[in-house]
Amino acid sequence: MPDEKVLERKGFLGLVTWAIGGLISLGLGIPAISYLIGPSLQKPEGQDWIRLGSSKKVEFGKPTLFKTTIQRQTGWIVNDEEVSAYIYTEGGREFIAFSNICSHLSCRVRWIDDQDQFFCPCHNAVFDRNGLVVSGPPPRPLDRYQVKIEDDQIYIQGV
Repeated sequence: MPDEKVLERKGFLGLVTWAIGGLISLGLGIPAISYLIGPSLQKPEGQDWIRLGSSKKVEFGKPTLFKTTIQRQTGWIVNDEEVSAYIYTEGGREFIAFSNICSHLSCRVRWIDDQDQFFCPCHNAVFDRNGLVVSGPPPRPLDRYQVKIEDDQIYIQGV
């Protein structure tokens, strides 16, 4: 049988070595590739509702500032982010949520109780209690968020 190829010991060991190396590469490579590429293939989640606190803390006719911290994930990087919003209600049934970030250059606005207005100290921007521009350079009113009340807790969406 001179025409038949006989697998020699050297060839057999080379084949086994390549097979074991391939299995190890697959075992390490697939998880590594999924770790690196997986987050970019995930569909972005819908905006979740963010709990701010009890609706009993809101004074009628006066915007009340609420602050909370949320975690945002971009790919595999997780960041803590502070979210602030003013909540306003006239009678305790319908609530309006405003961003506390000026629509001009993203400075923080604050409620001035004795002047009955929001004020941005950076460029003297003034907003009324409904978030509308009264004076100054802002191109638009304060941003609003969707609000819902569940079990006496205020939730906002759209941050």
